[in-house]
Amino acid sequence: MELQYEKREMNEWSWEENKMFEMALAVVNEEDPDRWAAVASMVGGGKTAEQVHQHYVFLLEDLHLIESGNLDHKIGDFQSNSVQSSKIDDDHNNIHLNLS
Repeated sequence: MELQYEKREMNEWSWEENKMFEMALAVVNEEDPDRWAAVASMVGGGKTAEQVHQHYVFLLEDLHLIESGNLDHKIGDFQSNSVQSSKIDDDHNNIHLNLS
């Protein structure tokens, strides 16, 4: 099964990095010409300005899908038909899914 999220596999984000990303978005001014470099610096983990900007684009795409209602009715189908197994990594707050 091909998902848009395959792009993300090349650029995985930990739970902590996502939380820092969210906080950075809240405090870095949208008008700052160096916004993505500042966000990358706050996120840490060696993330580049380009990586955090792309992560932001993915976030906006996710929000658009959810708000448009195009995702809601598919969540149950996705979970029941596509996930063969899952594993929660408590040490890193990650969830690993094995998709069919």
